[in-house]
Amino acid sequence: MSDTTPSQTPSTAKANTEQLAADHPLRQAIQEAARQVRQQTPLAQSFTNFVTINLVANAQLAVGGSAAMSYLPDDIADVSEISGASYINVGTLLPFFAQALPEIAQEFARTGHPWVLDPVAAGLGNTRTAILSSFKEYPPTVVRGNASEIITLAHMWELEDGDDAGHSGNQDSRPAGVESVDDVEHARHAATILARYLVAHSASGKACVAVSGAVDLITDGSLVYRLPGGSELMTKITGAGCSLGGVIGTYLAVSDPLTAALAASAHYNVASEQAARSAKGPGSFQGAFLDSLWNASATDIANAPILLS
Repeated sequence: MSDTTPSQTPSTAKANTEQLAADHPLRQAIQEAARQVRQQTPLAQSFTNFVTINLVANAQLAVGGSAAMSYLPDDIADVSEISGASYINVGTLLPFFAQALPEIAQEFARTGHPWVLDPVAAGLGNTRTAILSSFKEYPPTVVRGNASEIITLAHMWELEDGDDAGHSGNQDSRPAGVESVDDVEHARHAATILARYLVAHSASGKACVAVSGAVDLITDGSLVYRLPGGSELMTKITGAGCSLGGVIGTYLAVSDPLTAALAASAHYNVASEQAARSAKGPGSFQGAFLDSLWNASATDIANAPILLS
């Protein structure tokens, strides 16, 4: 099972959104994070989708980080001692994952290790539901997913009461496989309350949720940021969303959760736009995309469009 960033018609930004100023502290933090990734080559280990292991690892390397892939709880616990962050993706599951993943999350909580969760196809199947439900007790630092996955995870964790439910669109929302059937804007409320829950249970008191789409939405539970841009060709390669989760992990190894999610998403938008200019189709686009991840400067990344509401 693969994870792709859903193709959507961009939602019109709210009237009260404004572009972050060039000298905004967040842009400075993004630029510094991009520099630190290149200088430190941080390790962010991954427990990820079988279909997309190669792209996740290559994307982490291309942005300047290091990669390590494992599926054994004791390996992951040991590697977490030398890695800055970790990434868990539930895209392809084996029976033993039902026990392994909760154990890993519990260990991360015990040590305060930051990690990123990609709840691929949330709501599909009993095993996946049980695993994702277990993470409520030992939640991640960042959740990255498409709109349907974010809405479903918030419902799964029972973070919405009857009055809240209408804010997140259809109560019966669920992914169509790994694709989103919801617009990013429909996930705004679910993303916000999910982020607040993560913040409340974070060892550092910081966390965020990133919703991928034609216009990405990122929130720390207080403020909402939108990142327009990127290329539609991202929807034509396997693992665009999965690899973004891994790259958020790379940035999380050197920065706070909000900066990490914003920097990784901005990096992806800048690189995919650049790659699309020379690509002849999905095959050449993937190679050009990795090259563009490598060549994007910290200044390019920090100057990407970011709207605040």
